[in-house]
Amino acid sequence: MKNQLDVKKLLCPMPVIRLGEMIDKVAISDTIEMLATDPGVLYDIPAWCKVHGHRVLKIEEKTDEIVLLVEKIG
Repeated sequence: MKNQLDVKKLLCPMPVIRLGEMIDKVAISDTIEMLATDPGVLYDIPAWCKVHGHRVLKIEEKTDEIVLLVEKIG
């Protein structure tokens, strides 16, 4: 199941905190599509996923937002 998390206009560390809150609520192998504007997510989210054992499936930089697709693992 794909879930969407809108963290646009939120600055570090809030996108990471919101992802942590949402990932606890979804099932294993579900994905979360994050919509962000803080360029820090390009580094923070992959690092957080590596520490917590989740996977970044996609990072797409658009003109007005950054889209990340995160998969919950175990």
